[in-house]
Amino acid sequence: MSSPQYDRIDRAILAHLQRHGRTPNVDLAEAVRLSPSSALRRTKALEADGVIAGYRAELDRDRVGLGLTVFVALRVEQHSRETSRSIEEALCAIPAVVACHVVSGEADFLVEIAVPDLASYEQVLLDEILAVGPVRDARSTFAIRTVRSRGPLPLDHWPPRRGG
Repeated sequence: MSSPQYDRIDRAILAHLQRHGRTPNVDLAEAVRLSPSSALRRTKALEADGVIAGYRAELDRDRVGLGLTVFVALRVEQHSRETSRSIEEALCAIPAVVACHVVSGEADFLVEIAVPDLASYEQVLLDEILAVGPVRDARSTFAIRTVRSRGPLPLDHWPPRRGG
C-alpha cells in the first residue's frame, strides 16, 4: 500500500486552516485557488488520512480563569514501557494537564499545567502529580507571560518532495 501523495495545494490548505479553522469551504477554495468541490475533497482526504486531527476553539486562559501556567519536569524511578504507559495515562487523566511530553535529558516527562492560581497548583502537584506511582522528583517552572502558544506548525518541509 503506497503512502498518500500530498502537494503544495494540500500545504496551502493546511496553512490556511491552521490560522482560520472556521473558514467556510468557499472562502478556503478561493484562498488556495481551487474550486469549492476540489477544496472540500482535499480537506476531507486530509482529515481521513489523519493529517488534520480535529478542529476546536482556542480559549483565552486568563478569561476562563486559568491565569497560571506551570511547566513541570518529572523524573521517575523506573524506566520501562509499561511504567511509562501507566504514568502517561495517569497524567493525562488530570484535568489541569493540558500537555504531556516524554522527553530526554534530566527529566523523563514535561507536563504543562493550567490552573487558576498558586493554591490550585499546590493541590494538583501534591494530590495528583506526586500521587502518580514512580514519580520521584518534580521541578516546577512558572510562566511569567506567554509570548506564543499553539502557533501554526511550520510546513515548509512538508510534503516530502514527491508530487507537486
